[in-house]
Amino acid sequence: MEREKFSSRLGFILISAGCAIGLGNVWRFPYIVGKYGGAAFVLIYLAFLLVLGLPIVVMEFSVGRASKKSAALSFDVLEPKGSKWHLTKYIAMAGNYMLMMFYTTVAGWMVLYFLKMLKGDFTGLDAEATAREFDNMLANPAVMTFFMVIIVLICFAICAQGLVAGVERITKGMMLLLFVLLLVLAVHSVFLEGGAPGLEFYLKPDFGKMREAGLGEAVFAAMGQSFFTLSIGIGALAIFGSYIGREKRLTGEAISIALLDTMVAFMSGLIIFPACFAYEIEPASGPSLIFITLPNVFNHMAGGRLWGALFFIFMAFAALSTVIAVFQNIISFATDLTGCSVKKAVFWNIIAIILLSMPCVLGFNVWSGFQPLGPGTTIQDLEDFILSNNLLPIGSVLYLLFCTSRYGWGFKNFLKEANEGDGLPFPAWARVYVSYILPLIVLFIFIEGYLG
Repeated sequence: MEREKFSSRLGFILISAGCAIGLGNVWRFPYIVGKYGGAAFVLIYLAFLLVLGLPIVVMEFSVGRASKKSAALSFDVLEPKGSKWHLTKYIAMAGNYMLMMFYTTVAGWMVLYFLKMLKGDFTGLDAEATAREFDNMLANPAVMTFFMVIIVLICFAICAQGLVAGVERITKGMMLLLFVLLLVLAVHSVFLEGGAPGLEFYLKPDFGKMREAGLGEAVFAAMGQSFFTLSIGIGALAIFGSYIGREKRLTGEAISIALLDTMVAFMSGLIIFPACFAYEIEPASGPSLIFITLPNVFNHMAGGRLWGALFFIFMAFAALSTVIAVFQNIISFATDLTGCSVKKAVFWNIIAIILLSMPCVLGFNVWSGFQPLGPGTTIQDLEDFILSNNLLPIGSVLYLLFCTSRYGWGFKNFLKEANEGDGLPFPAWARVYVSYILPLIVLFIFIEGYLG
């Protein structure tokens, strides 16, 4: 059976960006930028994105394109005879399933909040009542299960249509809408009366604030964010490499994706900070920013119901684009490993993902007594820790070693694949850096994740 290909380069870039653009861009990035000195931090973050994240993205794409397989078989195809690199597939597959074990639930929250905004559920509520709305949702497993199942069914239905007719067509439209919504929301927020101090807080480089927070801590935060933002190390991007032709070199494509990812994260800050400062509401980090702080901000705003609904549909698109991309991966695992049809892979994975998503849903209510990482933590925190602090860094080191070691696929093969076509080449002089220095940096991030 001939492997499907993207119908356009734009489709490939938008879908890969959609996989990388997720909720971390919105609920983590703006907050840590504000905390660590605004624009000064962004510059350090961008530098790390180029030197840390980018080479691994190029490697994932190269492994995908050279093997024409998902992570379930790409190492089997490319590894030297008799070696054990194919065992890496278990980390990649575990990573994709682990991500979906909590991401489907959070994507469901976005859709629910879009509907609540549209209905005007938050109109007239004070900050405490807004927080209670969020707590009530978490306490209700039936509502959360319903929306999680809706997300799973919609995204698998899109993937079942095939790569071009389903995934590419829908994601392209969704991502273009996401960028339009982002622009509209950012322009609106920037011109809010009283929003200027928020812009200054966010954009003005403040090395003093960086020193205050601790330069080492700021640098590590930039390093961590640049590494995690692209979802590297679990083959989530490698799959899209397997669907593209050889017309373009892969470094330029990886840069386009990293820039889109950064643009969304950066513009999210332009939406959040002026609005929070205009209404004197403290910007927080994590879920409370999205589900407590911002509904509170929209309450104060003229036409807040409309702006709130637009914001949550933007968030839903950011979440759904990631879910669709990872589901496409999961379906490819099944078809690559068993040779089954896409429809059969979809059917069995719908059941699997719904069952695997239930611990996250129940962790906020029925099983809330189980606090795996200490008081106040949930099953979702544990799942995120296993993925972010373990599977992503370990998988990334394995991709690095596979593409640079003579016992793996080797640097010469990687370079040839990455530099096939037109565009920006991957520099041959970076060999020592990606072979010896970058794996150590990623291991450092891995160890620091445990120490922290």
